[in-house]
Amino acid sequence: MDNIRIACVRYVNTKPLIHGLDRVQGLTLLPAPPASIADMVVRRDAELGLASIVDAVNSPEKMALFPVGMIGCDGPTLTVRVFSRVPFDKVTALAADTESHTSVILAQLILRRSFGVKPVVNPFNATGAGELPETILLIGDKVITGHPPEADYPHQIDLGLAWRELTGLPFVYAMWMSRADRIDDPGVNLAASLLDRQRVHNSTRMDHIARVAAAQASWPLDVTRRYLTELLRYEVDVRAMEAVSTFITMAADERLLLHRELTWAAPIHA
Repeated sequence: MDNIRIACVRYVNTKPLIHGLDRVQGLTLLPAPPASIADMVVRRDAELGLASIVDAVNSPEKMALFPVGMIGCDGPTLTVRVFSRVPFDKVTALAADTESHTSVILAQLILRRSFGVKPVVNPFNATGAGELPETILLIGDKVITGHPPEADYPHQIDLGLAWRELTGLPFVYAMWMSRADRIDDPGVNLAASLLDRQRVHNSTRMDHIARVAAAQASWPLDVTRRYLTELLRYEVDVRAMEAVSTFITMAADERLLLHRELTWAAPIHA
């Protein structure tokens, strides 16, 4: 088959979606920061990308969401957290890890709806040196391997849990997506079929994937196993689709995001 390009991150949380794809002939994985993936899809540098939900709304080109896999949760996420030196109802500024646009919007939404504050948001390079800010949003593996000292940051929010407490819904951080004008492209649909098949296959060997991921990321195995098998969700079901719609509507109501109707590709097994 012709070369199919799939843009994705290589965090621990993506392993159940992409593990094994590097051995599929004719398919190329393109590792990238989360905030860059939608742009790669827009430029046609990739057929599909695992991009933030917010990027599907803000993209200059209309995007289509493919329900063949996601990064989501139905309660605690563990790796999307806000750390603060002060109580959350006293927060005035949020230093935001900008690798995930969706998490930045979610953090603001939770702080507004649950704590009644509207902090100024400043970009924060979580891998840089220097003094740590008063309140920080961190995402990804660094929350496990490089989080700030708990003694200095006694106030913490797991944003997946906070969203569940606020809405009763799961949360979707990222999903496979393409340009909407390529929704019927044979290459895009073949890529979607491969991704769906790999996700289902990987769901039967999660202990192996957890061991590989823990070794590669230097995570404790018990934490990795719990993270991948108990906390995260990968299948796009009706509740996940409702959660996406609810998040966009609530963020638009707070003027954190434009309201844009999303395009959904047909399920692979419809």
